[in-house]
Amino acid sequence: MAGKVGDLFNDGTREEAGGIINKIYLPKIISQGAAKEWLDRRRVTIRPWANFVDQKRFSRPQNFGEMCKRLVKNVEYFQSNYVFVFLGLILYCIITSPMLLIALAVFFGACYIIYLKTQYQQSKLILFGREMSTAHQYGLAGAVSFPFFWLAGAGSAVFWVLGATLVSIGSHAALHELESAEVDELQMESV
Repeated sequence: MAGKVGDLFNDGTREEAGGIINKIYLPKIISQGAAKEWLDRRRVTIRPWANFVDQKRFSRPQNFGEMCKRLVKNVEYFQSNYVFVFLGLILYCIITSPMLLIALAVFFGACYIIYLKTQYQQSKLILFGREMSTAHQYGLAGAVSFPFFWLAGAGSAVFWVLGATLVSIGSHAALHELESAEVDELQMESV
């Protein structure tokens, strides 16, 4: 089947079996520094915090159309600032809930131990006479940690963070006046 002209799973070159599918699933996106690179890109595009919280720039929109324009433009303009607001709310929620902090420590500790065992090719985990794969070990760590997350109220914490994020970012984006360059751009558009 490999090498056919209309084959969606092969791009026509003889690099390796699987063609495009292997290129998609290669772990290029998931690397140890991927999160750090993403945060560095966010930090570079962050807008000045003084402009972000300037109280003189807040006003009530005149109508619903203006509010929608403000929402769209401010979310685009302050996107990196909003990401850091979201991360700050997550951090606040974790720090103020000691049980959630313990549950996260148990889960990530178990995952780290599994990671170390797979890196150094230590003995495999055998449960009920069957050798467990790495994916099954991570699943077991999640299953063991689930009661801790349940007791810590992780579900309510997630919904609190999402609600607080939507309210704070939505109200900021709706009430913050557009930058002068954005206002000029909006006025110059043809109708």
